[in-house]
Amino acid sequence: QVQLVESGGGLVQAGGSLRLSCAASGSIFSINAMGWYRQAPGKQRELVARIISNGITNYTDSVKGRFTISRDNAKNTVYLQMNSLKFEDTAVYYCKVEGLLRLGESSRFGTTAFGSWGQGTQVTVSS
Repeated sequence: QVQLVESGGGLVQAGGSLRLSCAASGSIFSINAMGWYRQAPGKQRELVARIISNGITNYTDSVKGRFTISRDNAKNTVYLQMNSLKFEDTAVYYCKVEGLLRLGESSRFGTTAFGSWGQGTQVTVSS
């Protein structure tokens, strides 16, 4: 199984900063993409930022220049540095990791694609 543990959410005043972390563990052979999504009450879940295996990043327009996604491949961890937070950033933030999972002790037993979601962490920005 793949387990994602998120941390770093909380309550912050507008203009403040938070850094979210998401650590993946399990029989992971490789990670192809890591991303952050958010869902505010009454709204659909939306992509916030994503980083793929070659390092290319993508951000939703509303966070460009304020948020930065990064990763530590050795730790299978993705981060989201959030600066200049706004009230409208308030949401539950979810990480998602996509890659290949080992089916046995070695990749010689095969791999399978996976996409796993974290449990979500609440980010609340006060006006």
